[in-house]
Amino acid sequence: MKGKKIVLGVTGGIAAYKAAELARECIKRGAAVHVIMTRNATEFVTPLTFQTLTGNPVSVDTFQLTGEWEIGHISLAESAHLVLLAPATANVIGKIAGGIADDLLTTTVMATRAPVLICPAMNVNMYSNPIVRENMEKLAAKGVRFVEAGYGELACKTEGYGRLACLEDIMEDAEDILTAKDLVGQHVLVTAGPTREAFDPVRFITNYSTGKMGYAVAVAAKRRGAKVTLVSGPTSLPQPRGIRFVPVSSAREMRDAVMSNLPEASVVVKSAAVADYRPAGFSESKIKKTERPLEFTLERNPDIIAEVGKIKGDRILVGFAVETDNLVGYATKKMKEKNMDLIVANDITQPGAGFAGETNIVKILDREGGSEDLPLMDKMDVAHRILDRVAELVGKREGAARARKR
Repeated sequence: MKGKKIVLGVTGGIAAYKAAELARECIKRGAAVHVIMTRNATEFVTPLTFQTLTGNPVSVDTFQLTGEWEIGHISLAESAHLVLLAPATANVIGKIAGGIADDLLTTTVMATRAPVLICPAMNVNMYSNPIVRENMEKLAAKGVRFVEAGYGELACKTEGYGRLACLEDIMEDAEDILTAKDLVGQHVLVTAGPTREAFDPVRFITNYSTGKMGYAVAVAAKRRGAKVTLVSGPTSLPQPRGIRFVPVSSAREMRDAVMSNLPEASVVVKSAAVADYRPAGFSESKIKKTERPLEFTLERNPDIIAEVGKIKGDRILVGFAVETDNLVGYATKKMKEKNMDLIVANDITQPGAGFAGETNIVKILDREGGSEDLPLMDKMDVAHRILDRVAELVGKREGAARARKR
């Protein structure tokens, strides 16, 4: 969203107050937000609220001039990267579907060439009304995107579908629309999270991975137009929408899931922190403590990325290396031995890098000896930088394939 201009349309429903938080989140992600309110919306939230949050004037009047000559709805329509309606009432959806432009918001929607994302919110019976559904289907057929309303208790004291979708879902769809689709036609297989290697029914060996980096790669790839399969060890993260999700627990389960999904993958990103070892035996009952030391024998887990590297063919293979010393040396050795195209290396001793946090500091190394040093940045930004390199490799390979056909 960085550097994008979003026109946020707020209509007259009780969920209008939630649009304030939506505006804040868009700004937090680097967008400039310009709010248009219907007259009815101003009965629920004042324009001053949105003006204070966005730092921009709030538009209500169709004939408002934004400068000496600019007409408000034309200026907003032409400069927007995205028009986002949240909440959208049955009334405004019906008017847009019918081509009616009788206020600033509907006029702006009619005049814009930017993508339009509509987030309905209304009474459960209105939301299920065949006329409303037909209007939504009509607009969807014309390319308008919708974030379906959620389920829960509504302001009218009924329960059902009609609540404004959660902030996270709205933001994800907005990010998806605003992201360039340079991975269309690719199937990206991502692994994420830790594995758990059990030695009795209640205890296991694991590591500090939270899965945040791998989930960021999966979501970023989906935003860029790829079909994505995410094989995930146990995490507390929500399952990403629009992504095939395969939950696993142990390293052997992850290996089996990767190999079964590998045939249709064109890109493999192995960001999971797979346990190198597992207990050699498993106790069917809980091991009781005694005065004697508890000893275990560990045995090697399968090396998933090495196995993929041996049979990867034309696939692009990206690995990760987490180290505490000799970062470049160890990572380069791992990349070459396991036939990777890229390896993402990070020194977890650096503040802001490694497990659990929202940020990372990495080096992206390639087989030709190149090294790209990335500064401290959000893991989603790191994910996009990794996929920038993947997209470059995809372009080179597709170009080489076309040249061979000539």
